[in-house]
Amino acid sequence: MRIIRVSKESERAGAYYVRIRAMMRKHQIPLDAEIDSHDGEKCNYILALDDIYPVATCRWFGVDSESAEVGRVVVLPEYRGQHLGQAVVAEAEKWMREEGFKKAVISSRVGVEDFYKKLGYRFDENGKPHHDTFQCVYMEKALSL
Repeated sequence: MRIIRVSKESERAGAYYVRIRAMMRKHQIPLDAEIDSHDGEKCNYILALDDIYPVATCRWFGVDSESAEVGRVVVLPEYRGQHLGQAVVAEAEKWMREEGFKKAVISSRVGVEDFYKKLGYRFDENGKPHHDTFQCVYMEKALSL
C-alpha cells in the first residue's frame, strides 16, 4: 500500500473515483455536491494506492493563514479496517504542517466523529460546520511541529 500526495490529473481522478464509488452511491449524493467548489487544482489531495488501484483518499485546503480544512476522507468499503483513513489524514496533516498551518479543522459527519477523536480532533462549539448533504459537527486539532 502506498500513500501519495496527488500531483497529477490522473491521481486526482483516482481520488474522485474513490469518493464517487464509496460515498455518492451509498448516500445518493449528486455529482455537483460531491465534487464542489473546493475541488480542483487549488485543492490538495492524498491518495492510498493498492498497487495501482485507488482505495482511499482525503483532501485539504487552506482556510486562512493559520488553519487548513481536511475533508472528504473516504475508504472503499472492502479496504476499511486497515487504518487507511488514519494514514491519509496523517499525511494531509504532515503536508499542512510543512505549509505552515497551525490548526486542522473538519466538519465531521455525525456518526463518524469518533474516528476523528481518535486522531486527536476535539469538538469546537464556536465553529460552524458546513455541509449540505449531512448533519455535521465542527472539530479541530492543533498541528504541533
